[in-house]
Amino acid sequence: MSNENSLLDSLKLPTSNDHKEVSFYLAIAMAIVVGSALAFEHIGGYIPCALCLEQRTPYYVGAPILVLAALSKIITVPAIITRLLILIAGLIMLYGMGLAAFHSGVEWLWWPGPESCGAAADGLSGNAGDLLADLNAKRPPSCDKAALRVFGLSFAGWNVFTSAVLAFFTLRLAVRKA
Repeated sequence: MSNENSLLDSLKLPTSNDHKEVSFYLAIAMAIVVGSALAFEHIGGYIPCALCLEQRTPYYVGAPILVLAALSKIITVPAIITRLLILIAGLIMLYGMGLAAFHSGVEWLWWPGPESCGAAADGLSGNAGDLLADLNAKRPPSCDKAALRVFGLSFAGWNVFTSAVLAFFTLRLAVRKA
């Protein structure tokens, strides 16, 4: 049996309540991850670089897709649709893992970052009158400088791990038996 037939056969299997519940849990996990990134930015004062901002997109897209997957199970659409939505979310997380791995390589100076990764910027002005001028003049931090490392990993490094875990559980859910 070829891999294509195996995947298609898996997607045609009936779904269970686990597909609904785990989809919601995975969506919540994705929301927590991106919420943490937003908290580090807005509460902690860590200004994200261009690659940091780009790494949030898989979470912004993946979490709602998983909510749709759970809702599709609730309203009893065909199982293949629920499973396809879960599969898409898993593939998006694999893409996110790739983005994070690329960014980690840029931080370790293994390869150059994109042109959009400029030099480090100072913080924005606290004066409301100068804020608009600051927004036009400031550039985000350089992508090759890790703002913080915890146990040797930067935010991007932790995102590689987090995206891989989320991708694993999401893809596993997409193809597992009910």
